[in-house]
Amino acid sequence: MSLQKYHQKRDFQQTSEPRSGKSKGKAHIFVVQRHHATRLHYDFRLEMDGVLKSWAVPKGPSLNPEDKRLAMAVEDHPYDYKDFEGEIPPGNYGAGYVYVWDKGTYELLHENGRSFDASALKEWKDGNLKVVLHGKKLKGEFALVKMKGGREENAWLMIKHRDKYAVDEAYDSEEHTPKRVIEKLKGPSNNKAAETKGRRTPAKKATPKKKAATAKKASPRAKKSAAGAAKKPAAKKDSEHTSRMKTFYAPMLTTLVDAPFDREGWIFEPKWDGYRAIAAVKDGETELYSRNKLSFNEAYAPIVEAVENIPHNVVLDGEIIILGANKKSDFQALQNYRSTGKGKLVYQVFDLLHLDGHELGELPLTERKILLEELVKQLDDPRVQYSAHVAGKGVQLFEKAAKAGWEGIIAKDGESGYAGGVRTMSWLKIKVTGRQEAVICGYTAPRGARKNIGALLLGVYEGKKLRYIGLCGGGFNDVGLKSLYEKLQDYRQDDSPFEEKIKTNMPVTWLKPELVCEVKFSEWTQGGLLRQPIFIALREDKPATAVKREVAQHITGAGKKTAAAKKEPMHKPKANMQEPAEVAKDRVLTLNKQEVQLTNQQKIYWPKEKITKGQLIDYYLSVADYILPHLKDRALSLHRFPNGIAGQSFYQKDLDLEQVPAWLKTTQVHSESTNKVIDYLVCNNEATLAYMVNLGCIEINPWLSRIRKPENPDYVVLDLDPEDIAFTAVVETAQTIRKILESHDIVSYCKTSGASGLHIYVPTGGKYPYETCRLFAEYIAQTANEQLPEITSIIRAKAKRKNKVYIDFLQNAWGQTIASPYSARPQPGATVATPLQWKEVNAKLDIKDFHIGNTLKRLEKQGDLWENILKEKNDLKTILKSVAQ
Repeated sequence: MSLQKYHQKRDFQQTSEPRSGKSKGKAHIFVVQRHHATRLHYDFRLEMDGVLKSWAVPKGPSLNPEDKRLAMAVEDHPYDYKDFEGEIPPGNYGAGYVYVWDKGTYELLHENGRSFDASALKEWKDGNLKVVLHGKKLKGEFALVKMKGGREENAWLMIKHRDKYAVDEAYDSEEHTPKRVIEKLKGPSNNKAAETKGRRTPAKKATPKKKAATAKKASPRAKKSAAGAAKKPAAKKDSEHTSRMKTFYAPMLTTLVDAPFDREGWIFEPKWDGYRAIAAVKDGETELYSRNKLSFNEAYAPIVEAVENIPHNVVLDGEIIILGANKKSDFQALQNYRSTGKGKLVYQVFDLLHLDGHELGELPLTERKILLEELVKQLDDPRVQYSAHVAGKGVQLFEKAAKAGWEGIIAKDGESGYAGGVRTMSWLKIKVTGRQEAVICGYTAPRGARKNIGALLLGVYEGKKLRYIGLCGGGFNDVGLKSLYEKLQDYRQDDSPFEEKIKTNMPVTWLKPELVCEVKFSEWTQGGLLRQPIFIALREDKPATAVKREVAQHITGAGKKTAAAKKEPMHKPKANMQEPAEVAKDRVLTLNKQEVQLTNQQKIYWPKEKITKGQLIDYYLSVADYILPHLKDRALSLHRFPNGIAGQSFYQKDLDLEQVPAWLKTTQVHSESTNKVIDYLVCNNEATLAYMVNLGCIEINPWLSRIRKPENPDYVVLDLDPEDIAFTAVVETAQTIRKILESHDIVSYCKTSGASGLHIYVPTGGKYPYETCRLFAEYIAQTANEQLPEITSIIRAKAKRKNKVYIDFLQNAWGQTIASPYSARPQPGATVATPLQWKEVNAKLDIKDFHIGNTLKRLEKQGDLWENILKEKNDLKTILKSVAQ
């Protein structure tokens, strides 16, 4: 192979890099060299036909299969380069320090009958190299895959295969580099890139395009403050200016209240899910710190770099977040940022406390925000964003927050000053879901497939005493459990930090009560415990002794204005934001020889109909003999509505085995998307049915396949979903599909969806895999669409199927669920997904006629119309073969 490009780029009178070299052995070598040039990167090289095929890997190789490392193909290097170490002098190509990070031999993963070099070169030319490395650091199977179709023709991906050498935790090549190598660049060097690396970029001396005081809406008081500040040159060292800035600003705190509201003169902002942070910029230098004086400068250096470019001395209050999809903050991604560096890091600023020697805390909030918005516009850096607000309309913003999955909203009196370190009724928070900070006081031993930790024992402080608030075992993956377990080992102690005796099902390892975490939960029990807590993350920015139970205050009278202000009443929440019902009675039922505790039985689940949680459970128990055969031995995806159909809902697949009763039947399923084992609930009896509904499962959603044959569904399903079209079109579509099926001697069943459409089931006897079933469903859907093009569509995008009945055949996939026969639905009227006779599918059919109030009578009259559905075995392959021909 030619080394022409390699030679053209080098002056061998100045550099000691080798010119050539030849292999003397049969084994083929690989080498990884750490190259600290203008930018630090790693060079990965494979011996092939006498030379080293080479790639520059900016982030270095990884043993974690989840990491897909960019690898840029570079010129071939000579064989002897495998041993090269040392400094490439300044002025030469690649100037910097080279260190042999790892070296060994490699082989091809697949043999194809050719010689080794011919096989390797073919895979390289095809852009799909699969190798097995035998090094000291890198071992096992790797793939090098060329990225086709992009602008960069030399861009590849380097990916670790999942084998015995693979790891799940974050992998940083620098952590496997000797300190002597890293430290080498800190001493005297002629390498300019090495000398300047790590220096802080000086703050820009930009002149603002507009003075902050020119904001049109600012009051005379705000204008005077900003005008006086703007007279001083930007970032000038002025003792009169800078001496007034305090060394520490304690953030103003919020009070939790129980409902959203509307009120004139108040503003409403998103509640960002991140780290509260104060940024003090003084003479071009920044201190970024938490509410308990923890420095964020190193951890979130990009934010520091951004705010240092503000041409004023300022103190900002805001939240450091990772901004994800739909402008939603992602706290888990923020937790991972320190190790991965991945994510859109943003400082959402919502208050301005100091500007060029002027303390602004006594200004009204609305005026401070006018100045703040102008500063952010001047900065014009996407890493610092102004946290916008709406005026007066809290309920509307809360509804938006609930739909978007935000943590909640913040309500602030627009006339309020800034009370640092104080929790007042001028700043309020309203949460979409329950959140609580807690002290980690211990952990239980794991059981089942769980490793390292079973569940965390949580507490809060009441005065100087710790009070136990429950176990938390949900919200972890295997990597998170391992990482947390390793961190907890430094806090182990022999004795319980609680004065009360704590009962658990598994042995406990006690911890010093110093670490704080945050959990989300459904509600507080009457005994003061968290119900269904889910771990979110550690909170390193908050001291353990400050962790108290947050109890929402009632909104009536919250944030009253002064006597001079208007005293209009707060609007009542809309129906879908209804306050919780009074504390309900609990009951215990003995079902299948198990005691099932049923809680909050008087909680309203259907506000308009006044149907309670207890009535829903009674419905399910009354039809248990009919619904259970359709649930037996199937994994269930739990769709939970802890506050009824008007409240926020969420899906749960993975059960926390440490928290659920031992008598529940579960099944383990490996998820390829998350690479973890999921413990699904299986409902085979009344006890499980009651337990599940008590969790808030209004509807029951089983898999189409059973756990003994998870790859083979028992039915093909066609979901008819109308989009702005009369229900008679759904009926016509269903009857057309029935006729198509009957023309192929296929038996089908129909039921109401319980929502807006119909479901057609084609029983298969579990004879075919999902892919075959999906192909069959697609053929039937296409045929129906061809016959009814004016009223049907098979296009998934809603915008392209308006005024049509969407025939959804994509439900026929592994892991998909659909509402079971006799399942209640979270719809007005408490409707039920009800099996029908085909003669009932006519112009008079109305889904609202089938609900939890009359389903049992219908069953008692005509029995289960789907009793024999699992005994039917339609022949699908014959049809598909005939169609293919």
